[in-house]
Amino acid sequence: MTRILGIDTSLHSTGYAVIESAGGRMMALASGAISSPTRATHSAILHNLHSAIDELIGRTAPDEAAIEGIFFAKNVKTSVALGEARGAVLIACAQRHLPVYEYPPRKVKQAVVGNGAAEKFQVRKMVTAMLGLTDDPQEDAGDAMAIAICHLHQRSAYAVLQPKAI
Repeated sequence: MTRILGIDTSLHSTGYAVIESAGGRMMALASGAISSPTRATHSAILHNLHSAIDELIGRTAPDEAAIEGIFFAKNVKTSVALGEARGAVLIACAQRHLPVYEYPPRKVKQAVVGNGAAEKFQVRKMVTAMLGLTDDPQEDAGDAMAIAICHLHQRSAYAVLQPKAI
């Protein structure tokens, strides 16, 4: 039995999902989105994200975490903000000694739909079918579920993220 925390990082709505796999069957144990108040300071948003992920790890006891890899963004400010949000998530995982694996968006789509250029609605439909859900998940939670499913399919193929000296 393996329990994976999937995380789709964002500053304002970070999707999360805890997926358990046993005997070839996958089951969603928890999912949702971590939101911050719109008027919160940037540092308060990062603290909220860190605290929520830390609490989620403590409550659900995953074996590993999977996060979407960095992608190219034209807006530098957006890239930096996303990097800071990822940092808050990675620190929460590191403090709990939870190994983190990273997957590029195309790899996630390929693992779930079979096509790296799949549309978001296709990914959500496949996640719904693969997990036997009665309704499509909320968008951010669905993305996190897809990341967790990708990791379950690929878990032996990628190495744990190693900290880099700055």
